[in-house]
Amino acid sequence: MNITVTGDCRETMRAWATAGVRAQMCVTSPPYFGLRDYGHPGQIGLEQTPEQYIAAMVEVFRCVKDVLADDGTLWLNIGDSYARAGGWSDNHGLSKDANGIVPARGQSGRAISNFTGVRCSQKVPDGYKQKDLIGIPWMLAFALRADGWFLRQEIIWHKPNGAPERMNIGRCAKAHEHVFLLSKESRYHFDGAAIAAKSLDGSAKARGSVWSVPVRPYKGAHFATFPPALIEPCILAGSRPGDIVLDPFMGSGTTAAVALQHGRQYLGCELNPAYQPLQDARIATSVGPLFA
Repeated sequence: MNITVTGDCRETMRAWATAGVRAQMCVTSPPYFGLRDYGHPGQIGLEQTPEQYIAAMVEVFRCVKDVLADDGTLWLNIGDSYARAGGWSDNHGLSKDANGIVPARGQSGRAISNFTGVRCSQKVPDGYKQKDLIGIPWMLAFALRADGWFLRQEIIWHKPNGAPERMNIGRCAKAHEHVFLLSKESRYHFDGAAIAAKSLDGSAKARGSVWSVPVRPYKGAHFATFPPALIEPCILAGSRPGDIVLDPFMGSGTTAAVALQHGRQYLGCELNPAYQPLQDARIATSVGPLFA
């Protein structure tokens, strides 16, 4: 298989479902709500309210379910946002420019010229208070469960080198995100032995639900690059060699590269054609070390 299609992932996956295409698993990190504008019409993440964003995400993953094998799983990485006057804020309290845009920035904090940032709304929508933690991850998890997915586990992605925050923000610095494991049916493929941890006596034991994975920027990619070390255990547990791994938000192509390195195939979607060179370069590394 091994293809990435440029365009709206919902339209692409509907076409795949009609054609009988099936993937064993999906691992993905969709655009977070209100974080930034990637400069492309139809993008997800710039909805006016969290509820509109959740509705768009439910539609996406309904399409994912239609191309997933009956014993398939979804591994979904998602972060949270804070409500504030003037729009929505990610964890880092980035300031707007004169046009109401939050510049996109890399791990170093330097602006990325390829992306335009977020155009913020002017008030906190009804139902939210200034500085409220919105709770996007659990809103989405519960909405997917209500839409028929089996919500199997919350995994905490601990970031030991997460972005620094100011001392006077009135809360602890954010150092984690969520990875939710969901299944299409009550019985599903999960290879716990493939990701087993070692106990003190050297024997294997079930891997814990807190995964400490450093953020690792990828040269040329946008700041939100999906770390290979976070994707790897998802693919190993959720698929077999030769299986197809789906990522409807392929971005810089990390999911495809990890899938290939572990003997899997990949299917991807990406709205922005500007990512194609990044995907090609990332996939080319699949024959070498991704974790260096």
